[in-house]
Amino acid sequence: MKILIVGASGTLGQAVAAHLGQQHEILGAGRHNGQYQVDLTDDHSVQALFEATGPLDAVIATTGQVHFGPLQDMTAAQFDSGLQDKLLGQVRLALAAQHHLRAGGSITLTSGIISAQPIRDGSNATAVNAALEGFVRAAAFELAARGLRINIVSPTVLEESAAAYAPYFPGFEPAPARRVALAYQRAVEGIQSGQTLTVW
Repeated sequence: MKILIVGASGTLGQAVAAHLGQQHEILGAGRHNGQYQVDLTDDHSVQALFEATGPLDAVIATTGQVHFGPLQDMTAAQFDSGLQDKLLGQVRLALAAQHHLRAGGSITLTSGIISAQPIRDGSNATAVNAALEGFVRAAAFELAARGLRINIVSPTVLEESAAAYAPYFPGFEPAPARRVALAYQRAVEGIQSGQTLTVW
């Protein structure tokens, strides 16, 4: 397969690229790094990305920023930053990707454990991740009619990032990125659609 990974230079993206790259052709994209550069907050940038890659068999997003901070101090603009970046960024990618996938192609997005298990200062992240999972459930029905699939991977905090994020995730068990990468393989090579694949 010819697979595009947006966020390929990140900790999770690197693990997914390394794992899937054993059997497939991987194209890496990122905001500043990778074979292709793309700004997921910009429609024209996303369209240019797909014009450059040509037809694909799968598109994976392992990227997106959200706002962390106390609810009592949060502004609407701060909350909106997560909506514009991780939520609409991944949705924008999926909306464009559907028109550049070969028959049987798939889209895989990324949410996170706090969609179901909220943490302190994480209301924006919980809302964004839950919304992405809702989008995938609904989009799967319409994509199925055209022979396409869409899923989303919801990982716990990564082992490789645990030191930096430990204060936000007290009592959570980290997972190594290589184990999380297996869920992306399942999404790309499997038959399911509309599913949230959890790695907790």
